Amino acid sequence: MTDRSTDPHLDAVRYRADRDSGTLPHALPDDRADRAAQEGPTEAEIAAARAARIEQRALWVDRVIDQAIERGDFDHNPYAGRPLPGINGRHDPDWWLKGLIEREHITGVLPEALQLRKDDAALDDRLDALRNADEVRREVADFNRRVIEARRQLLGGPPVITDTRDAEAEVAAWVRRRSGRDR
Repeated sequence: MTDRSTDPHLDAVRYRADRDSGTLPHALPDDRADRAAQEGPTEAEIAAARAARIEQRALWVDRVIDQAIERGDFDHNPYAGRPLPGINGRHDPDWWLKGLIEREHITGVLPEALQLRKDDAALDDRLDALRNADEVRREVADFNRRVIEARRQLLGGPPVITDTRDAEAEVAAWVRRRSGRDR
């Protein structure tokens, strides 16, 4: 515990409480001044002074916000009508990274095993966009190469469960889908 006379923070709180209540020790009769100097402000006086400062600060904040609204500072706010992100009370240590990924539309940062699962699910659509069978074979060969490389990696992470694809079977399926669209 610190001595009352050497703690500047406590002295400042006492002074503010006395000043706000209008009962500074020099304005009191001698016996009350001595007692007030020795005892300091009561907890109730400190709490009342703190409440008054909080109220003053709240009024100032409201005034600043009202002025900003009048100036139009909140017009075209991207969060208008939506809750502010990150205000749910839970702390997420990766909030900045998630915000960067969302804001910059960054993709391809999944572990290779998960990225391969995602690419496998979308491979048929990518193949359908190609123009000829040779391009389909090259795309399937590239996909299979990535699957095999991911299986050889010893970096850890989720296991690679994506199967390689048979290029000729994919070309045949590509031709069937293409002929079905041409009709």
